[in-house]
Amino acid sequence: MVMTPNQPILLVEDSPEDYETTVRSLQKAGLKNPIVRCVDGDDALDYLHKRGEYSEPHSAPRPGIVLLDLNLPGTDGREVLEEVKQDPLLKTIPIIVLTTSSDERDIEECYQLGANSYIQKPVDLDGFVKSMSRMKDYWFEVVILPKETTMS
Repeated sequence: MVMTPNQPILLVEDSPEDYETTVRSLQKAGLKNPIVRCVDGDDALDYLHKRGEYSEPHSAPRPGIVLLDLNLPGTDGREVLEEVKQDPLLKTIPIIVLTTSSDERDIEECYQLGANSYIQKPVDLDGFVKSMSRMKDYWFEVVILPKETTMS
């Protein structure tokens, strides 16, 4: 199943500047999906598990993909990644780590925890826009994703 234009993208990003840059880059790439922002790992886990402010039906639609920063306040991106990939209801949601880190240890750890992709944020705007355009082409037009997992 290719991701539909009404499926939200969950962007877990604490930096307002990086959030704006990511959203604008995805829009320039032609992405029409709604983007939901969580500012830290705890907020992202609440959203994904439909807890707290996200407990009402329809307040937290299942994202088609998660863009996850690693260095977050509180529960960091690695912990979010590990928890999501261990949950039978959530583990099929693709998680793309989107971070400034090029540290080999971070890359290895994220893939060990179940990351579907690891993208280093380019430092210049043009590079970032190109990177997001390639990501959009691959994850939203080429890849076939599983249907939502339901548990009885």
